[in-house]
Formats: sequence, structure tokens, C-alpha cells
Amino acid sequence: MNFNESLSYLYALGYELSVKKFGLENTVKLLRALENPERNFLKVQVAGTNGKGSTCAFLDAICVGAGIKTGLYTSPHLVSITERIKINGEEISEEDFARHATKIRNISEKLLESGELTALPTFFEQVTAISLSVFEAAKIELAILETGLGGRFDATTSTNAEIVALTPIDFDHQDILGNTLAEIAAEKAAIIRADTTVIVAPQPREAERIILGKCREERVAPIFASTDFIIKKQDSPFGQIFSVTFKTSNDLYPNVPLFMLGRHQITNASLAISAAESLRNLGFDITQNAITNGLQTARHKGRLEFYNGILFDGAHNIAGAKALVNYLDEFIKQPITLVFGAMKDKDLREIADVLFPKAEYMIFTMPEHPRSAATTDLIEFVPKNFSREKVFQTSKVTAAIENAREISGEKYLICVTGSLYLVGEAQKHLAASGKH
Repeated sequence: MNFNESLSYLYALGYELSVKKFGLENTVKLLRALENPERNFLKVQVAGTNGKGSTCAFLDAICVGAGIKTGLYTSPHLVSITERIKINGEEISEEDFARHATKIRNISEKLLESGELTALPTFFEQVTAISLSVFEAAKIELAILETGLGGRFDATTSTNAEIVALTPIDFDHQDILGNTLAEIAAEKAAIIRADTTVIVAPQPREAERIILGKCREERVAPIFASTDFIIKKQDSPFGQIFSVTFKTSNDLYPNVPLFMLGRHQITNASLAISAAESLRNLGFDITQNAITNGLQTARHKGRLEFYNGILFDGAHNIAGAKALVNYLDEFIKQPITLVFGAMKDKDLREIADVLFPKAEYMIFTMPEHPRSAATTDLIEFVPKNFSREKVFQTSKVTAAIENAREISGEKYLICVTGSLYLVGEAQKHLAASGKH
């Protein structure tokens, strides 16, 4: 398969959410047929609700800066699927992706033909296998793996990572993971095993109780990410940012500027520091300077990211919406033109209650995804006292962006949010039109 053929094949497989298929059996058998590439390097698996990708980005920048040959696997992508797989901080090529995708397809189809599998592995299962195959071929020393959904049945959990890290847990995917915070936390804490180093970010009390119970069950002593910070604001070419002094039981990291925006990134950075210190204990040469430099050079696309005067943020759940509003309240003085599109299985009313009051204008749109909520559904959540003359809807993301530019001029800040699929589609349009 060439690159485009590999994309067509993978997208036709269906996502776990769309095919309602969960479990580790397919991935375990697929990795076994690949002769278990994941056993050739050490793994860090990051699970949680929000902050997984940012924590991975921080840790990746630290490890690459320390001279460790590092593979990074994250999801979803914004523009190209190659964003999901990086070696030493660089996306793999389309050619490499297609070659490994072909390899995984051939093995998957042989397993199906032999009866060892009853169905082809899903999109995420096969892309996870592709990433591990790429990592093995590149002879990496360390893989950083972002959990896709939950933890218990996520394909990345099949790798049996030596270090697992849990970002703050909140409500998301309740139809899959459970309706209570305890149920959701149990799904995510299932990645904890007796032979793992477990690192935990500050958690809501109910989630922490579940995590600690799982640690006791597995006889693991968790490491809690530091909450000992000194936080200052400083000016930068990108506007005001936080400069943070992190203090852990092992070291001091003074006055580190964080160019990944938002106060919540301090928690993600602290979790990455604890993971890096744990890797140091496992024999990796990660200096204080490598950690400090990694924190300030890390970037994560589509998360409080400015492009040509537009703010992009994939706030796709309640916690993400609150983090975005906190950033807007603290740093943004302009009125907001909100371009919003989301998946229909999200807590749309709760997200709207948090985000919509921040807008002066609202433009509802639909990313090209089968789970996208209709604009007519989104408009139902507009506050009753909001002027209907300032509310617009269009099914095309490209039209939504151009409409926002016409409305906003220099006075308003355009904020594109609600879904990473929306962010990716909007950025792809801007890049193609030369406005990116």
C-alpha cells in the first residue's frame, strides 16, 4: 500500500467507539505475531482524562534533549496521521508509515484467515501496532505511549509498560467508562500492575481513593507528582507565560518558562518531571538541565495554540472547557468569537454552560466525522439571554473560519474549540489557503 491506500484501509476498519469493540485480545495476538516488538525497549504509558498528550510532549522533549533515542505515540492527530508517531521528536515519513501499515495489515489478515482472530483489529489497534513496529525498526531505547481510551482495554496497555503515569481524572466517555468518577478511575487505574512504577498527578478525592486502592491491591507504592511550585508570570514573544520553580524530593528546577499555555500545564509538567526522575532511577542519564530545557521547549499542537491570531484548543470535555475558560479569564482581554463544533456523544450541555458565556459571537459547525453533533443540536445550548443575531451556523468548517474572520476584524479574538477534529480540519484549511 502507498500512504493514501494505507489511510483508506485503516479508516475503513472503524474506531473502537464506532464498532463498540473493546478488549486486549486482538492486540496481544497481533504483537505476538510481530514477535513482541514492545519487549525491545522500556515503556512509559500515560493515562488519565485531560493532559495525557501534554504530559507525553513534556516527557518526550526531556528525553530527546537528554540524548535518549525516544519514540512517541499519541492520539488523535490534527492534520496528518504521521503526527501520531515520532522518533526523536520528528514525525515519521508517509513512506515509513505506509510500509509498516502494510506489514501490520498483512499479519492481521493472516491471523483472521487462520482463525486465530475472529475479526480484523480496529483502527487504533493496528495504528498502535504500527507505532511499535516503527519503534523496533528505529532501535529506540524508550517509548512514550499515550492511552487512547480508558486504560483497561486500551491497545497501549498490551505493552505492559514499566512506568505508568495518571493525569487528573474527570468525566469523559461516560457511555463507555462509567457514569461515576469512581467507575472512570477504575478503568484508567487498571493499567497499574505489580511490576510497575506508578506516578500520580493530583486527583479528585473519589478518583484518588480508587487509584490508591488499586496500588494496594498490586502492592505498589505510588509516587505523587510534586505540588510544590512557585509560580510567576513573565512576558515572552508569545504573550504572557508562566515561569515555574518546581521542587521535588530529588531536585529543584528553578524559574522554568512554560511555553505550553495554561495553568493546568504546570500539573502536566510536574507529572513529566516525576516520570523523568523515575527513568533516571532506571538507569537513564537525565540531568537537571535536560529536564529544565525539555519543559521549556515542549510544544503540543492544538492545545491552547495560537496560529496567525487564532486561538485553537481541543476542549472536548468539561475539564478541558474549564481549563480553556481559566486561560481566557487570566490572559485574554479581547472579546471572543467562538467557533465551536463537537462530537454528539460528549456532555454538550455542561461544556456549553462553561464555554458559551465567554463568547461575544458564536459560530457552530460540523467537523467531517461521523460522530459530529449537528449545528441545530448545538444551538439549543445557547444561553437564553444571548442575542440570536450573534449566533451563526454552517455545516462546513472552512466557511465557519472565513465567517469568523469577517465578523471579528481586529477587535475580537477567534477561538476554535470543542473538538480536536475541528481544530485539525480548521488548521488544514488555513494551511491550504496560505493563511496558516
